Amino acid sequence: MNAKQVTGSTNFQAPVRVGVLGFGGLGQAAARVLSLKQEMILVAAADKQGYAYAGDGLNAQECIAAYQSQGSVGYLEPTGTLTNFSIQDLIESPHHVDGYFLALPNLPNNFIASVAQQFIESGWRGVLVDAIKRTSAVEQLLGMKEELQAAGITYMTGCGATPGLLTAAAALAAQSYTEIHRVEITFGVGIANWEAYRATIREDIAHMPGFTVETARAMTDAQVEALLDKTHGVLTLENMEHADDVMLELAGIVDRDRVTVGGVVDTRNPKKPLSTNVKITGRTFEGKISTHTFTLGDETSMAANVCGPAFGYLKAGQQLHQRGMYGIFTAAEIMPQFVR
Repeated sequence: MNAKQVTGSTNFQAPVRVGVLGFGGLGQAAARVLSLKQEMILVAAADKQGYAYAGDGLNAQECIAAYQSQGSVGYLEPTGTLTNFSIQDLIESPHHVDGYFLALPNLPNNFIASVAQQFIESGWRGVLVDAIKRTSAVEQLLGMKEELQAAGITYMTGCGATPGLLTAAAALAAQSYTEIHRVEITFGVGIANWEAYRATIREDIAHMPGFTVETARAMTDAQVEALLDKTHGVLTLENMEHADDVMLELAGIVDRDRVTVGGVVDTRNPKKPLSTNVKITGRTFEGKISTHTFTLGDETSMAANVCGPAFGYLKAGQQLHQRGMYGIFTAAEIMPQFVR
């Protein structure tokens, strides 16, 4: 695969060179999304056992085939490298990567922050984007703002579906009101096989009553299977610790205690159990109470609603980085840019 040129523009710009950290279900979907883009090109991918890098672009299908058949993109010839320190080895290599999508499980709760610290210590400069969920995890990253600024890193956090796409929709819809009363996010996720998204499902289990991040992380696949058998494959989640709250509060839109997030995940059926939506209720300047509702199409998958926004925010982050704007930004502060 050769680097793709951007069409329809008189000023040619080389495509943004993107790396994907984590190559489970979300990382593989991210690779497939990038294969359809002109303005971005996948040059690096990493998993637990290794990484692959190709300056002129990796073939998404070849990466996915290597991962699914041998367990790591590190087996990909001739671009793969097998290593138990894949993230560190990749970012400390001389390979040129403009930005990374952290398609990583945030188990334990400080994992994404620890990866960000590796980037800071490596001396790498560029754009990072995550699709992190938990409020406490985002708060850890917010506390690293000055370190990220000093390192020349532009970090976009909470840039998946929720938080991310729906948080941004809430921030936009809030403009109709002089006072926001509540923001309610409800999501429906349907997947045919939970094993394709093991880390995501474990993170969801961690939000259930009686579970913590630690207990969910420690569960074996057999224990997850047993839990799903009890629930007929359906996870019902209420009042989740979701970073939409801190992001909307930080943007000055609404206090975090007025933001609620919940949903239903069906791990045995690709059809969504309910439509994903965000409702924003507030008072207009005329004194009227109203609710805006933004609903995602049922045909769009979780992966489509996470990866699309993530790369849109990566593009926005790249523009900020080129203007010398470093530090940390959230999906409620910056408008994503569509990636052609």
